[in-house]
Amino acid sequence: EMAEKQEEPSNTQNGEPDNTEEGEEKKKKLKREDLPPFEIVTGERLPAIFFKFQFRNVEYSSGRNKTFLCYVLETQGRESVTSRGYLEDEHAAAHAEMAFFNTILPKCESSLRYNVTWYVSSSPCVTCADRITETLKKNKNLRLTIMVGRLFMWEEPEMQAALKKMKSAGCKLRIMKPQDFEYVWQNFVEQEEGEEAKAFVPWEDIQENFQYYEEKLAEIL
Repeated sequence: EMAEKQEEPSNTQNGEPDNTEEGEEKKKKLKREDLPPFEIVTGERLPAIFFKFQFRNVEYSSGRNKTFLCYVLETQGRESVTSRGYLEDEHAAAHAEMAFFNTILPKCESSLRYNVTWYVSSSPCVTCADRITETLKKNKNLRLTIMVGRLFMWEEPEMQAALKKMKSAGCKLRIMKPQDFEYVWQNFVEQEEGEEAKAFVPWEDIQENFQYYEEKLAEIL
């Protein structure tokens, strides 16, 4: 049984899931209705603890039910403008991938070219993959590269079909290598103020997990 259920909202915070009784009590108090229906959290840099938990390229990603999306958006017109930031989705009402198209790049001006790179904790769900495919088909001046930490529900035939469609619409889908995690760490993760930037510390199985997912993705595509 895959422990990966990214679709379900959860009140677990971004650390390891809270299984204490106190946590259960808190959860009862925090009924679903009390949660805002949807909130997009955007920011320059994400807290290190979120990165260490959510971006880990593990095979069984229990509790990792949010999507973190770090983006670099390069707009080429007379001058090139580059912006970067990150999005995380809350309460599963809409996903970070949708949020990017709804809030960061709601429309593509036909006179400009857009080069977008996403660094995402896991690959998109079927709905988001379809939205990406449609957006790319509509906007020929948009180039999208998605670097993912892990593949989400990749064994499902409809997920595989959705990823193939994304590829044929021109989306480049890549698995994050250790160097890519380091890039995100340096460019998108908060460093403690006043301290020297801490070096990225790769986790033990980072390389094997990268190779594992890369093989799976190659088989699918």
